[in-house]
Amino acid sequence: MSCQVIYSQFGLAIHQNDHQARRRFVEWAQNEISVVPDFHKRILFSNEAHFWLNGYVNKQNCRIWSEANPQEKLTVWCALWAGGITGPYFFKNDEGHNVTVNGDRYRAMITNFFIPELNNHDVQELWFQQDGTTCHTARATIDLLKDTFGDRLISRFGPVNWPPRSCDLTPLDYFLWGYVKSLVYADKPQTLDHLEDNIRRVIADIWPQMLEKVIENWTSRLDYIRASHGSHMPEIIFKM
Repeated sequence: MSCQVIYSQFGLAIHQNDHQARRRFVEWAQNEISVVPDFHKRILFSNEAHFWLNGYVNKQNCRIWSEANPQEKLTVWCALWAGGITGPYFFKNDEGHNVTVNGDRYRAMITNFFIPELNNHDVQELWFQQDGTTCHTARATIDLLKDTFGDRLISRFGPVNWPPRSCDLTPLDYFLWGYVKSLVYADKPQTLDHLEDNIRRVIADIWPQMLEKVIENWTSRLDYIRASHGSHMPEIIFKM
């Protein structure tokens, strides 16, 4: 299958002022790590991706696609940190059909799925990251997340600003979605139920040691971006 990986957010090219925002974020993150050495291991990184039945995968910040014309799809959300993966969560209606993520559905997922999943963790020690997608950054959504995480929220319009078009800094974009895609289509699923089962299985089978490497790689990405004055990495994909 012919695939491409590009930097894009809703078809927009990288903006020149993105470099400044990225530098500010990297400096903030590295300062936090200098005070709390395992700070990067306390961040819950989150994002959605669309998995098409024919093998097409689309992510919010970075898009990976094949030459095939996409048809049926699943919209999947996960949160990833050094302690594991929360999810997958599939956005569906009452009939079990895939639905577009909007603010109401995103907040329902946070309330009914994500926050209950955090019950086994000390939330006071964790930060939450999300990108600048509109459904993520509505005032009601930000307020809901602040109710749980307080100022430990990394997001557009949040206490700590997440730099736009920075999929090279999101472990879901530089690792998880590509890794899952590389495995879930191996047996050529013919139904969305089969594809969903494969996604659940692959994510459940990811080793803790693999996540440790992925999160440690995040600190190397901070180093690169700081040294390059906010430039994007020439290749975003993490290699094991």
